Amino acid sequence: MTGNKVNISDLKQSIKSKVPSEIIESAKELNCELYVVGGAVRDCILGLPIKDIDFSVVGDVNALTEDIVKRQGSGKVSFYQRYGTALVQFDGNQFEFATSREESYSPESRKPSQVSSVPIERDLKRRDFTINTLALGIVGSRSGELIDLFDGVDDLKQGIIKTPLEPNKTFSDDPLRMLRAIRFAAELGFYIVPETWEGIKENASRIDIVALERIGNEFLKMVAGSDPVNAIMLLIDSGLMEKFIPEINRLGGVEQVGKHHHKDVLKHTMKVMQNVIDVSSDPILRLSALFHDIGKPRTKRFYPKQGWTFHGHEVVGERMTQKIGRRIHIGKSDLNRLTKLVGLHMRPINLTSEGVTDSAIRRLMVDCSDDIDSQLILCRADITTANPKLVTRYLANFDEIKVRMDKVLAKDKMREFQSPLRGDEIMKICCIEPGPLVGALKGRIEDAILEGEISYDIEAATEYLMKIKDEVLTTDVKKIKQDGIVRSRHRNNISNELSVPEITARIGGD
Repeated sequence: MTGNKVNISDLKQSIKSKVPSEIIESAKELNCELYVVGGAVRDCILGLPIKDIDFSVVGDVNALTEDIVKRQGSGKVSFYQRYGTALVQFDGNQFEFATSREESYSPESRKPSQVSSVPIERDLKRRDFTINTLALGIVGSRSGELIDLFDGVDDLKQGIIKTPLEPNKTFSDDPLRMLRAIRFAAELGFYIVPETWEGIKENASRIDIVALERIGNEFLKMVAGSDPVNAIMLLIDSGLMEKFIPEINRLGGVEQVGKHHHKDVLKHTMKVMQNVIDVSSDPILRLSALFHDIGKPRTKRFYPKQGWTFHGHEVVGERMTQKIGRRIHIGKSDLNRLTKLVGLHMRPINLTSEGVTDSAIRRLMVDCSDDIDSQLILCRADITTANPKLVTRYLANFDEIKVRMDKVLAKDKMREFQSPLRGDEIMKICCIEPGPLVGALKGRIEDAILEGEISYDIEAATEYLMKIKDEVLTTDVKKIKQDGIVRSRHRNNISNELSVPEITARIGGD
């Protein structure tokens, strides 16, 4: 053991201060050995904030957690008997208690087929990486002791990811650990040791037994993390990306016909994504950068006089993004926003052409709605040319668009196009969930403003909403959708049709 390599006193004090007294008192009363394990110990040593605390228990987990909630006087316990775990929630915090255990797996599932109670040392051996095999005794004969069977502290100091046991066994038992290895490596800036890396590549096909919802959850954590670009490249190089988003792999490579060749779309995409990451932590905006050119491989064409073109790639990309998002279980609201950002990512670029009308500017603002700033961030990020003169020119064009938007907004304040009540306000007032009813109510308010029935202000809109909401909420959904189509056509007739040439080849996309 290597507990003397860190200040145990400071470590224990820091972690123990996060543990409610009810937990410690219950463990003592029931003669349970209680250990804080895994992420909390790891993050404390690294000087990172502790989020959730996981406990390993040598004793009766069910009795312990029930007693904790009883002592606390409130809270909730969720038992998972198959895994020997319980989740306790109280005072806005979440604590997971797991029986100190060993597991055995069948080849067809990552769910353990058998779980056995064992001493803490054997429990730590089954864990994914050495940096997560650390345990700090809280209650019991080893209270205050840092247990480090696999030199996890050293690996934390060296910044390496490796498995405590033979990698093939670790990843074959639970293939989701391969995604976790990549997430930890990217998030912490650590290096995956060669033996562990080879184990990931050899077992990449095993990810097929993991539910896509779990895969998507890990992937979204990577996107929201500190270094998504590194995580994505590791997913590609390991062979894992091919298993759940193979469309990303298709972006790589360059084709050449004579003197004409196009940029490697994958390299360009990574540059665009990093540009977005540098200015925003919004995971959906980051994902839009990753998917913005996803439609290019399917739309690329070569014409002798023009070279390579990708006409309509944003339309194809929007449809592809919708399918990918559903595949990895992105929530409906987030997915709608993501597909919109991808589908509209060429519009601000097209508006840099001369002769664009106020109507075209206004339509962009209405279509982007609350995401107009995000849309412009994405489009600015899409400028990846190495020519500094072109960069200056394109950025100046975007600045001009912003000025035009401000002028249009000042001119009419979007009165003829947007309800003063946002969708979330309508949902709150009417006590309804996201869906077509929200759009129908918002559309009726906008129609009333257009027809001069009400003035453009929140009070008038709210009063009108209260007047019509019962009628709309009891209307057949099919009719609501039909009315929405008619309304959309009417709005399109108000504004001039936007028809400007594709300029993908000019701005960081070919």
